[in-house]
Amino acid sequence: MHRDNRKALHMRSLLPEEQPYVERAGIQYSARPYTSLLTVPNGEQFGNWTWPEMCPDKFFAVGFMVRVESEQYGLDDTALNGIRLICAKDEDRSFLYTIESHTGFFGDWSDPQYCPRGVLTSFQLRVEPHQGLFSDDTAANNVRFRCSSNPTLAGAGLDYGEYSLWSQDCGDGGICGIETKMEEYQYGLDDSSLNDVRFHCCAKFQQ
Repeated sequence: MHRDNRKALHMRSLLPEEQPYVERAGIQYSARPYTSLLTVPNGEQFGNWTWPEMCPDKFFAVGFMVRVESEQYGLDDTALNGIRLICAKDEDRSFLYTIESHTGFFGDWSDPQYCPRGVLTSFQLRVEPHQGLFSDDTAANNVRFRCSSNPTLAGAGLDYGEYSLWSQDCGDGGICGIETKMEEYQYGLDDSSLNDVRFHCCAKFQQ
C-alpha cells in the first residue's frame, strides 16, 4: 500500500464517530394530533401543568435524558428536575429532535439513553410523597421507560420514594410528546421542581 494511503487510513481511524444532528423542537409541533395520554397515579401536588411539546410528524421518542440535582446532604433537595425526550424518524438516528416541556432550574443533564430498536411506549415515575409542612419535598425522583423492542431504560435519578405501576402502553404507536407539572422556583423556601409528567402517544400511521 502506498505510504500516503496508509497515512490517510490511519487518520480516518482516529476521527470520532459521526455525531447525529440534534435540533430543539420546542413548541413548533405542538399541534400534532395524538391518540392518548399516558399517566401514572403517584404524581405529587405542587405546581401546575405547563405546555406540551411534540415530536415532528412521523418522529417518535427513541431515547431520553434526565436533569437531576445530586444529593444536597441536609440542604434543599429537588432530585429530578426535567426529562428530555429524543425523537427520531423510523430507525434513522442521524437527525434527531428534542422535546422537554418546562424543566426545573437545578442539576445537570445526564448522558442520553436509547432504545436499541423501536420507540418508547410506556413509563414509570419514582415519586417521594409529600413530607409534611416542615420537611424537604423532592417529589419526582426518577423515571423508567419501556421500549417497543422490550428493553427497560432507567434514568440516573435519586432513590427517594417508590415507582408507580407501569402506565398504559401506546399500543400500535409510540410516545411522541411530553407535558410536565412543575413547581416554580420558591425563592429560598422548599423547592420540589418536577412533580408529575404525562406523555402523548401517536399512531405509527396517521391519516
